[in-house]
Amino acid sequence: MKAILGKKIGMTQIFSEAGEIIPVTVIEAGPAVVTQIKTVENDGYYGVQIGFEDQKACRMNKPAKAHFDKAGVGYKKHLAEFRPEEGDTYEVGQVITVADFEAGIKLDVTGTSKGKGTQGNIKRNHHRRGPMTHGSKHKRLPGGLAAATYPSRVFLGNKAPGRTGRDTVTMQNLELVKVIADRNLMLVKGAVPGNKGGLLRIRTAVKVGK
Repeated sequence: MKAILGKKIGMTQIFSEAGEIIPVTVIEAGPAVVTQIKTVENDGYYGVQIGFEDQKACRMNKPAKAHFDKAGVGYKKHLAEFRPEEGDTYEVGQVITVADFEAGIKLDVTGTSKGKGTQGNIKRNHHRRGPMTHGSKHKRLPGGLAAATYPSRVFLGNKAPGRTGRDTVTMQNLELVKVIADRNLMLVKGAVPGNKGGLLRIRTAVKVGK
């Protein structure tokens, strides 16, 4: 499994060789550097930690500086881990770029969805509205939330108005349409979660049965 970090630039469209329009999301991915190798002996599992986007030293605390100094790499703004497949080898200081990904493969892209703030029950939970006739007092209000005398309380998990969005969302099996290595860009078919400039975790799609 290959993985890299990037940020969402925006959406556009390109033409295929057959003349078809393909909507794509432009992602500036990497270069990412391997900052730590997790081992079964020391950490209980095998994993690879990568860093993305340079950070000024004055914005790093002492533990973070020590972590990067031990690895012998520059200070990074974002860190993430992924579990490599058997046989994949990585070394501390190794640089991962978009050139390691070839067009045509499938990707799983994880990001933070757009925040919508506090929303009502219709937008948040897709409830039906009440009658819109004259005199109706329940046009867009929530219905009954609990029984009357018994149990006389609202159960946990009841769908009601509240905060919407800003959830971790993964879009699976997105096609990597094009790689522009000299500009560190990936063109991924379709939409991905998050705002422009949002951090994305990109990895090759997990095969069924694994």
